[in-house]
Order: sequence, then structure tokens, then C-alpha cells
Amino acid sequence: MRIGYARTSTLEQVAGFEAQERELKAAGVEKLYKEQVSSVGDRPELERMLQDLRKGDLLVVTKLDRLARSVHHLGEILRRLDDVGAGLNILGMGIDSTTAGGRLMLNVLGSVAQFEREMMLERQREGIAKAKAEGKYKGRKPKGEPLLDRILAMKAEGLGDTAIGKALGMDRTTVFRVRKAAEAQIE
Repeated sequence: MRIGYARTSTLEQVAGFEAQERELKAAGVEKLYKEQVSSVGDRPELERMLQDLRKGDLLVVTKLDRLARSVHHLGEILRRLDDVGAGLNILGMGIDSTTAGGRLMLNVLGSVAQFEREMMLERQREGIAKAKAEGKYKGRKPKGEPLLDRILAMKAEGLGDTAIGKALGMDRTTVFRVRKAAEAQIE
């Protein structure tokens, strides 16, 4: 069975949503899962669709970015498809993972994306090292230290680290770390 998945990030993207539906139906999709949510949020329809897939099904999407939020996420989806014996067809790229060429292209794209990421991280590390050598890199500004007096006063009032963090708009672990460091200096 050819199963489609369509997604837009916002409710305002009506035209893009309708275009995806038309393209998927033209590609012979028999069942269509659709949702209008950000790729970084929960996607219940994507999850439901992945659970409903059966051996021999073909998942059809118009573009890769409508399905996966990252190369890692794509890898997770492909593993789930492999586990049930289903394939993936990306219309905009002409890729069909049920063919040897399609599988090769997905692997090449994944490798290129991973290479890009590693090169970017390497350049970032080099830039940080250069900035440190020139005395320009100070790291990020401390979040809890400027509020140390308030943290200690709130702790003295009997509040816990979680409550202090909520009141000051910071994580409980930041409150704990700053408080413990200050207490160690006092001892």
C-alpha cells in the first residue's frame, strides 16, 4: 500500500499543505496522514503512521524536510521502515529506497550531511581555539553567579533548589552548582 505523509509547520501554510496533498494523491497514495506542526514539536500523526506501516508498504513524501528533522532522525525512520519491511519514496528527489539506487542515494546523502556537520564542528573548534589564544573568547556568561546573594537568601528561607530556580528563571542544576560552589568557598 502507498501511504503518504504531508506536513507544514504552521496553519497559515495552507497552499503548501494543499500542494503536498495533490502531489501525493497524484503519486497514487491510498492513505494519507497529515499534520500541521513544527518539525521540532511532537508529531502524533507521524508516529501513528509509522506504527501503522506493514510489510510491503511504501511511505511517500513530497520532500525530505517534510518527513525528517535531521539526518539522525531520517536514520531512525529508515530503521523503523526496515524493521517492518516498508520502503520510502521521496518524490522531490526521485528516491525510492526499495531500489538499490535509491538506497545508495539515501546513504550518500546521509554521509554527505554527516561530513558537512563534522567539518562545521571542526571549523568551530578552530575558531574557538584562535579566539582563546587571542584572549577574545571568554565562554558564555555565568547565569547563576550574579544572583548568588538571592539564591543563598532564598535557600536560607527554606526554599529548595527547584523552587529557587523557578523563581529566578533558571535550571535547578544551575542553582545547585552555584550554591555548592559558594558554600565550599565559605568552608
